[in-house]
Amino acid sequence: MDFQELVHSRRSTRGFAKKPVPKSVIAAIIEDAKRAPSSMNSQPWHVHVLTGRPLDEVRRRNMEEMTAGKPSKRDIFTHGPYQGAHRQRQVDIAKQLFAAMGIARDDKAMRQDWVLRGFRQFDAPVSLVLTYDRVLDPGATCHFDLGALCYGIVLAAWDRGIGAVVNGQGIARSDIVREVAQIPDDEAIMTCVALGYPDDAFPANAVRSERTPAEEFVRYVGFD
Repeated sequence: MDFQELVHSRRSTRGFAKKPVPKSVIAAIIEDAKRAPSSMNSQPWHVHVLTGRPLDEVRRRNMEEMTAGKPSKRDIFTHGPYQGAHRQRQVDIAKQLFAAMGIARDDKAMRQDWVLRGFRQFDAPVSLVLTYDRVLDPGATCHFDLGALCYGIVLAAWDRGIGAVVNGQGIARSDIVREVAQIPDDEAIMTCVALGYPDDAFPANAVRSERTPAEEFVRYVGFD
């Protein structure tokens, strides 16, 4: 795709076709994404690609633990509930998604089902678990670098007709992910990308989140 078409057409995919993604395609996506910039060319990232039985075990155990009311167990420090403008943007996209899926405001069962989909990584056929070298903690630089790699993966996948959604819920229990995927203790689990061919009949896949006008968050200094 043309670059502008790529970035403006991309959207998060939350419904996936029951179609495997070839290993060769995933490898090509990662080859493109690894050109992302990193601090001092440190390249602090690792990618663990899960599919089949290991991924099924991760999603089953993750969902069971969270449904049972167990606390999340992430490797990274996370903020509390969003407030203010951040909370409003979260509410806005939820309204779009629920409207597309026909989930009523008072339909607690369907809302809970939607949450469980997130814990199951939206039943995607592939999960890319992104980690970084723990020796680089504390500090945000390696997190920033991993974010660049993550966006590269999402764009490279979309360019090949493959959908993705960055999915922190899917690794809410990072201890389970580490055990099943045999991720070394010296790597910190940051997030995962649920990936697969989009199910075009899934209503939420047509939703595109709104973006704040640039003039609300951009300042130009020193321009005539």
